[in-house]
Amino acid sequence: MIVDSHAHIFQHWAGACGHPSRETHLRFIQKVLTRPAARVFRARDGEEITGALLFHEGDNSWAGLKDVNLRVGLYGQLDFTLDGVDYYVQYMPVGMQQIVAPPELMLAQMIYAGVDHCILQAGGGYGAMNDYNAYAQQQYPNRFTGLLNIDEPRADTDGVLAELDRAHRLGLRGVYYGLETFARYGFDVDFNDRRFDVFWSMLDRWRLPVFIEAPPIPDYDEKSYRKNMVRLKDVIERFASIRWVLVMGPPVRYFARDGRWRFPDDVMATYRLDNLWLEVMFPITWGGVWEYPYPEAQALIRDVRDTFGASKLIWGSDMPNVERFCTYTQCVDYVRRHCTFLTAQEKGRILGGNLDDIFGLSERSASRPC
Repeated sequence: MIVDSHAHIFQHWAGACGHPSRETHLRFIQKVLTRPAARVFRARDGEEITGALLFHEGDNSWAGLKDVNLRVGLYGQLDFTLDGVDYYVQYMPVGMQQIVAPPELMLAQMIYAGVDHCILQAGGGYGAMNDYNAYAQQQYPNRFTGLLNIDEPRADTDGVLAELDRAHRLGLRGVYYGLETFARYGFDVDFNDRRFDVFWSMLDRWRLPVFIEAPPIPDYDEKSYRKNMVRLKDVIERFASIRWVLVMGPPVRYFARDGRWRFPDDVMATYRLDNLWLEVMFPITWGGVWEYPYPEAQALIRDVRDTFGASKLIWGSDMPNVERFCTYTQCVDYVRRHCTFLTAQEKGRILGGNLDDIFGLSERSASRPC
């Protein structure tokens, strides 16, 4: 069974998509766009420019986002205007005529690529995903496992805890937890603050796995990333029954500049925790730099396998976003076909077995008709 740890469905981005307003949703999107691997172009002549136009240098919070009249365009593009000049970010694949991805689109992609099951993640740029992910999981229980999302920097408040309880009662089977949301409130608290113990305790009691995406907030540098890994180790050790997946895996730009992983001791101490898994996910960040079948990524997979073992690694795609770089089939096949150094058993672990163990997918499928 091949299981994708990182896929998305979403309603049309021109709407609120579950957020309190369309404007709130667009702010989430704009924050994501300040540091993507996506390319930014000037509309009048197609000249490529920097995404730094979207925010004020030196302020990485939501307060630093510029007023650019961000709009949801066509063909995977997000449009904006600054000083009377129009630009666009090619954030989704060019073939996505409208920025919308219903469950049936992902299902068709899965059948064609030979992927059996997807974990539906829930970053705020895609929307407030609890109801939509729960709907997809209910409609296609043998195909989708939905993650829930909450307002992470306010996870100790009554309103957020009530939404957490509601999402759990919807049947969602894991949690997406993103550090990027801390920018919304000016990074006014650290995610390992003891005020959040009530939140982590609920997840611990429910035995919900946590998929944590840990960009290097607040300064977006190696120092910030390493501090966040130390904080993560603190939380994991205090809530050792929770199973954790590090979304996007280790950052190449900090720890593999020469094509081999070199992890500092503080980061290695976190990565080695028994209840933490690492996503193997290279095309979404490096597919615009490396050529398929990504021999650079293959070398890094071999290296991380040698360091931690295949039982530590989980393959993910970031569909449908990743199709701006490669097809879904290619996103599977650079591991499935081209990582020839992996044994069949190791591929089975990375491409689905580890997630099967975390969620009990095979057992659930066996108890239901297709």
